[in-house]
Amino acid sequence: MIAPEKGSECIIVDPGMDAVDGVRQVIGDNRLRPVAVLLTHGHLDHTWSVVPIAQGYGIPAFIHSNDDYMLSDPTTALSPDMQHLLRQMSGEELNLEPEDLRPLRNGEQLNLAGIDLDVTHAPGHTPGSVVFTRQPDQDLPPLMFSGDVLFAGSIGRTDLPGGDHNQMMSSLRDVILPQADDMVVLPGHGPQTTIGDERGVNPFLRDVADSPRPPRKGM
Repeated sequence: MIAPEKGSECIIVDPGMDAVDGVRQVIGDNRLRPVAVLLTHGHLDHTWSVVPIAQGYGIPAFIHSNDDYMLSDPTTALSPDMQHLLRQMSGEELNLEPEDLRPLRNGEQLNLAGIDLDVTHAPGHTPGSVVFTRQPDQDLPPLMFSGDVLFAGSIGRTDLPGGDHNQMMSSLRDVILPQADDMVVLPGHGPQTTIGDERGVNPFLRDVADSPRPPRKGM
């Protein structure tokens, strides 16, 4: 969750499983007013609670159009074993699509809760993965919500349906590596990090940085 200060509007990012009570606790403790849910991608561990949160607060949810199919049928992005397990757990057709669902576009700038966030398409983990970045603000460093594109020391897997290793490598090269070293990264899993730290220790970023850029098609 991100907000300018206590008592202000706020944005909720990737409300996964068992997120509802925690979100409500933070909102109550800080007197926040939710205005939107942002989804970095469509996997259900990032979207499980989007319906009760978005509709409970009467706010829209945003996702890239390449991933919105995962909300209406979350099993499409799972392995066969996980599809079977999910059907057993839910006991019924699972639909995570909120009533007010809005598409995200590459290069779009969102102004929500008084915060400017840039949307950048970064496919590979899923077809519609995006990262949200906020530029430096007075004494605050730049900030990135990286979803499962970039973790501290690693990256998101690309072997699930919709994943693409070559696209992930392109996203790391074209979206992640050009960012400033002091950009704080809040990943979808694990501890926060910075672009500078990952540039030095993340083996995937080092491989991409050391590899030649592939030739453009038609050249």
